[in-house]
Amino acid sequence: MEVINYLLDYKNLKIYQDTEMFSFSLDSVLLPNFVTLNKNIKNILDIGCGNAVIPLILSTKTDAKIIGVEIQKESYDLAIKSVKYNNLENQINIINEDINIYSEQLETEIFDVITCNPPFFKLNPNSKLNDKETKTIARHEIKLNLSQIMKISRKLLKNKGCLAIVHRPERLMDIVLEMKKNGIEPKKIRFVYPGLEKEANILLIEGVKNGKPGLKILPPLYSHYENGDYTEQIKKYFKE
Repeated sequence: MEVINYLLDYKNLKIYQDTEMFSFSLDSVLLPNFVTLNKNIKNILDIGCGNAVIPLILSTKTDAKIIGVEIQKESYDLAIKSVKYNNLENQINIINEDINIYSEQLETEIFDVITCNPPFFKLNPNSKLNDKETKTIARHEIKLNLSQIMKISRKLLKNKGCLAIVHRPERLMDIVLEMKKNGIEPKKIRFVYPGLEKEANILLIEGVKNGKPGLKILPPLYSHYENGDYTEQIKKYFKE
């Protein structure tokens, strides 16, 4: 069922969602609050934008033009409605296309920033796939994998442009190796923990194309108190 809700505590933003599809999660809130933005940024690409939650939050932080690319028509339709509802058509452009195909049609070095909340899980014979295809594509590397993300970023990022990804900690080495292979130097990492004395369950990582070596590990971020409520650290990301 399609619904429209306020986007967290952002006063002037609402977002269309489908209760039967893959809803956006904390990952998509953390990433636009993690990526490095400055006044010189002109163009941003969000790969796999879903219903446009990342572009919508980014629009509150920058005046840059934002392109969101989404392969699934159902999610694309929700993203288009969300952008129109919030009168952001002049800043956000949503494309319904496979990013692997779309990137081939673009010139090189045109984006200052690329963000991506990709499918987290490798596809193998033991993978437990969801019966609903939209959720399977969102969760597993069926249409998009890390190698493809890095190759696309190498082509489309300007020199010194940055790529920011939210992923799972267990994929850290895969991400770093693919970044280095494609000339993207890892520059900052932040681990997110569901609580004290618990293992990290979210990884935020940013790399710079042709950047100089030098990696910062940011302070840990704790997402929940023992009673299950979001921490004050997290709540500050839920509003402008």
